[in-house]
Amino acid sequence: MYRPPCRNEAGTVLRRIGSAGVWLLLMSGAAHAQAKTAKAEPAPATQLLPPGGGADTPPKQSPGSATGLPVPRFVSLKSGRINVRRGPGDDYPIEWVFEKKGLPVEITAESDRWRRIRDREGDIGWVWHSMLDGRRTAIVENRAGDGRPLALHVEPNASSGVVAYAEPGVVAQLASCKPGWCELKASGYEGWIERSSLWGVYPDETFE
Repeated sequence: MYRPPCRNEAGTVLRRIGSAGVWLLLMSGAAHAQAKTAKAEPAPATQLLPPGGGADTPPKQSPGSATGLPVPRFVSLKSGRINVRRGPGDDYPIEWVFEKKGLPVEITAESDRWRRIRDREGDIGWVWHSMLDGRRTAIVENRAGDGRPLALHVEPNASSGVVAYAEPGVVAQLASCKPGWCELKASGYEGWIERSSLWGVYPDETFE
């Protein structure tokens, strides 16, 4: 019997480092499963947009045909197990299964009560609308590729004190964003990190 590949993204744990009060946010658990089935193009939706979210240029948004909310937009996974299908309906085959609550994904289309999503790896599929949450999260990335933890600052500037360090892959709640910086919450700690180090927020997006 065919079993769709599963996605189990890392969570976070803490480890004290250096001076008192400074912690390292670490990844815990398994990474994404590598096995994937070949994907066919999904059925046409009432609204389709090219994937964005990782580009330097903000995507052009328009009202979603089902909700009237901006599309594309970022949301998070509401459940700990979510089937991602090839098209907008239960009769379409399951492409993969998410097994980690709270991961950020990007809605790129709406079709009735189904949402077309894109994940951090760029894979696209359809999920039932109630499996998504409007509360925002983000994944810490390391754009330089050196694997070093990234500082979370007390204020949205690099000269302020350091609250904690986050390793690439950490998933955290996205509390607010200002130009160039976003505030993260994880494991009871809050701090500001440069926006360019995150996946799950657009370049010009601001909110509180």
